Amino acid sequence: MNLNKKNYEEYFSILRKIGSGSELSQRKMAKELGFSLGKLNYCLKELQKKGLIKIQNFKKNKKKINYFYILTPKGISSKTHLTINFMKKKMEEYDELKSEIEKKKSNQNINAQNQLETNSKIKKIDYELL
Repeated sequence: MNLNKKNYEEYFSILRKIGSGSELSQRKMAKELGFSLGKLNYCLKELQKKGLIKIQNFKKNKKKINYFYILTPKGISSKTHLTINFMKKKMEEYDELKSEIEKKKSNQNINAQNQLETNSKIKKIDYELL
């Protein structure tokens, strides 16, 4: 799937929600995902065009409000791929944060050591002046 970062995250969220098996209306799904109803509708249609989901009306009513969404085999494969990429990204972010924290701790230790040495020198000077 050729997606920019924002679409990637949005489509991934939708695929995860659909893959969880919960039977949600578009309105409820949009609310849970933090999307407008129009945006979710657009994304669902795009995912359907890509062959990643099927949209079916489970009640043949004229209002067309009782739909359910299922992942296609291609959708399951895509969701798996997106999940792996998502986890890789999160692991990289974790490693970067861990490295940054270690650098800050190291700098704090150096600063603390320098402060101790400075305090020691000041005490020595004070003692010599007495």
